Amino acid sequence: MSEKKLCYKVAQKIFETENFASSIGIEMVDIDDGFAKVKMEIKDSMKNGNSTCHGGAIFTLADTAFALACNSRNIVSVGQFCDISYVKPAFIGDTLVASATEKYLSGRTGIYDILVTNQKFETIALFQGKSRAIKGLVIEEKEVS
Repeated sequence: MSEKKLCYKVAQKIFETENFASSIGIEMVDIDDGFAKVKMEIKDSMKNGNSTCHGGAIFTLADTAFALACNSRNIVSVGQFCDISYVKPAFIGDTLVASATEKYLSGRTGIYDILVTNQKFETIALFQGKSRAIKGLVIEEKEVS
């Protein structure tokens, strides 16, 4: 099986077992070793008190890309630390894309940069996540083929 196909199967498994991201409309766009891209349309239910997109929705989008990227090699990994900077508001009706790129991987530790942009390719948020690999596989060897 190709590495890209394995990454895709891992992402599918994560979306099957994880309910929150899919319940708010997050969809996978692309996946590869150490990389993931997801998107989400901002709905009225995601509005904050200033009538812009709630930071928690943006964080969830970025965190989902982070999770897919750090688990893409089928080694169970969890977020150990993350930080987000909101640089521009997002609005109801916007489509946001979060692209996670692996910047460092050694042993059990990975560091990922996640860029969140809107449909105009404007930067909305910058997220950095540090992952830690733990025991286990996302999908068992028998499910890989």
